[in-house]
Amino acid sequence: MQLTLWTYEGPPHVGAMRIATAMRGAHYILHAPQGDTYADLLFTMIERRNQRPPVTYTTFQARDLGSDTAHLFKTAVRDAYERFKPDIVLVGASCTAELLQDDPGGLALALDLPVPVVPLELPAYQKKENWGAAETFYRLVRACTGPHAPPANWIRPERNEDARPCCNLLGPTALGFRHRDDVIEITGLLDRLGVDVHCVAPMGATSDDLSRLGEADFNIALYPEIAGPAAQWLEKTFRQPCIKTIPIGVSATREFIIQVAEIAKIDASALLASESCRLPWYSRSVDSNYLTGKRVFIFGDATHAIAAARICKEELGFTVVGLGTYSREFARDVRDAAKAYDIEALITDDYLDVEAKLHELQPELVLGTQMERHIAKRLGVPSAVISAPVHVQDFPARYSPQMGFEGANVIFDSWVHPLMMGLEEHLLAMFREDFEFNDSAAPSHLGPTAPISAADPFAANSANDAPNAATLISWASEAESELKKIPFFVRGKARRNTERFAAERGVSTVTLETLYDAKAHYAR
Repeated sequence: MQLTLWTYEGPPHVGAMRIATAMRGAHYILHAPQGDTYADLLFTMIERRNQRPPVTYTTFQARDLGSDTAHLFKTAVRDAYERFKPDIVLVGASCTAELLQDDPGGLALALDLPVPVVPLELPAYQKKENWGAAETFYRLVRACTGPHAPPANWIRPERNEDARPCCNLLGPTALGFRHRDDVIEITGLLDRLGVDVHCVAPMGATSDDLSRLGEADFNIALYPEIAGPAAQWLEKTFRQPCIKTIPIGVSATREFIIQVAEIAKIDASALLASESCRLPWYSRSVDSNYLTGKRVFIFGDATHAIAAARICKEELGFTVVGLGTYSREFARDVRDAAKAYDIEALITDDYLDVEAKLHELQPELVLGTQMERHIAKRLGVPSAVISAPVHVQDFPARYSPQMGFEGANVIFDSWVHPLMMGLEEHLLAMFREDFEFNDSAAPSHLGPTAPISAADPFAANSANDAPNAATLISWASEAESELKKIPFFVRGKARRNTERFAAERGVSTVTLETLYDAKAHYAR
């Protein structure tokens, strides 16, 4: 364990919070000291949820450690049940409370509550957030679906051909990157294909919904980091096939549709023929030609990082120079994917390792988490967020999926526009000294005889504010050079403000220090 400024994943009990918060009718009782009570911050501020997360803390203090903290936990469980009346209760301990060894699961089961109690043993010092979410979901599925499991030698009967096939969407959680919109997009895609969604879990599901997961014809693991263990257990217990192709990108979405059609025994040709995604045409258009071969570095959870690399290579014509993940459980998958690009995968949960790799590779675009966005900003490299962990701006109010054909459109805009802005800044810098493309040139529609003042429509106001400022004040060469670094379309205003600032203070020559002082003055 190490102290760090940033972390890609929280402790495993944060993953359990994500599952409980995503569901309806579930409540998570966490044995935790003061200081570990930050669920409200995660879900109401970052994800902007309209209700508080269903989490109750024991919040013991230092003075309680000399007495019976187990009694505090049992009291918290009783009070939480009486107050919230949940359909199912999850109990566990935070990393600090784990050291007390109070056995929250055993204590809660001994209370004999009238609803199912699911004990969670999440080793905080060996595992992390995504593992905690996957383990919690797996335990919930087993607790709710297990009593309905068929005998070991059971064979799933053939589906009635008159009924539409149905499936479960597994994996979307609270605080997930675009999970809400992905579910909407994939549900609509399946409906157009002729497949119903039997249950989405854990997002929006109740314990009763989980108990009926086995009724679906097959499962779709949208996010393997979360859904993997539960999907494997359902496949083994209920003989439900599981589709593991992640529909992120045009090619992957088409493959996903074909796989669903094969399992559901339906014809997908009409849906594939009606594809209206704009990414393929945009990426082949003349405006995108200069993007070909752009060097891209990718880092995030395994699912999104692998999908992003494929899109970059096959659909946008980029060159993948770096690929990595913090998801150590999926390190082998990412390493295998990296071999296709003749690179070595970066497997780390230390953002400083990622920053060092970025310095080494010097990419032209960074696709990553909010940490990579900050690193790229410091390096002056265009970037886009493709994976959790994310911040509030990555939970947009608008519809913005990553999956399906519409998700491919969103991805094109999100990834290509930062590069377009980079091109624009490059052109501004390249033509800064051009005789027709600078702040002293008059508008071309006024003709070659137009007075220079026509280029500065605010010149009159400037003269009124500071009489004869332009004729009385000179510029030192280093200040003039610094001024030229300012984009041409605001350079005139910067010059006027600086000269006004100097005139008001009786300064006859604008130096570098005067320029900075004026900038600070007008920035207030």
